Amino acid sequence: MTLAAAPLAPAHTDTCDRNDVYAAACPCREMLDLLANKWTALAIGALEDGPRRFGELKRDLQGVSPKVLSATLKRLGDAGLVDRTVFAEVPPRVEYSLTPLGRSAGAPLAHLRDWVNENVTRH
Repeated sequence: MTLAAAPLAPAHTDTCDRNDVYAAACPCREMLDLLANKWTALAIGALEDGPRRFGELKRDLQGVSPKVLSATLKRLGDAGLVDRTVFAEVPPRVEYSLTPLGRSAGAPLAHLRDWVNENVTRH
């Protein structure tokens, strides 16, 4: 007589009732996608020293188009990583700054940027 083994439960399911970036339906995926973007990693790095205006960020993030930078800052704002502050001046002044959540993402992204700088010639 042979005993049938119980089927193994899949490691990752199509629904997400806990934070599991490997689960297709997990909202963690959206945050991972956002944070894994090069312009996100660079924008957060540029904002670590304090609030910046759009033009300052554009100068610091060499090669980014205004459209891509604007979309990146919008996504970061929607995700709660960046605050956008409009000052009632003429002309209006807008500054971007990291939220506490954005600051908490800064350290791991700094490690990633450092790793890339140290290992870029190894590939």
